[in-house]
Amino acid sequence: MSITLTERAAQHVSKYLKGRGKGLGLRLGVRTTGCSGLAYKLEYADEITPDDQVFECHGVTVLVDPKSLVYIDGTQLDFVREGVNEGFRFQNPNVKDECGCGESFRV
Repeated sequence: MSITLTERAAQHVSKYLKGRGKGLGLRLGVRTTGCSGLAYKLEYADEITPDDQVFECHGVTVLVDPKSLVYIDGTQLDFVREGVNEGFRFQNPNVKDECGCGESFRV
């Protein structure tokens, strides 16, 4: 099982954590919501919980809870800029369908 970050995503997370002045890494998960059923949760992590699955990529720690990992195993997280917009993009090989607004997905 794995979660990876592109070098660009890792650089963005590292820069943010440095500016924040604290934090272990990035916590990635899913929650039930939206028209297709699941949506990504993304937050900066200050601690590791006993159940966390821990991944390292380009010097960044990624934490995932076991319930979420089954839906996002193999996902690569990228950070993209398109015009004036920027943000994380998930490349999840498990996704079977996404809603029209792009906020949720189904596996």
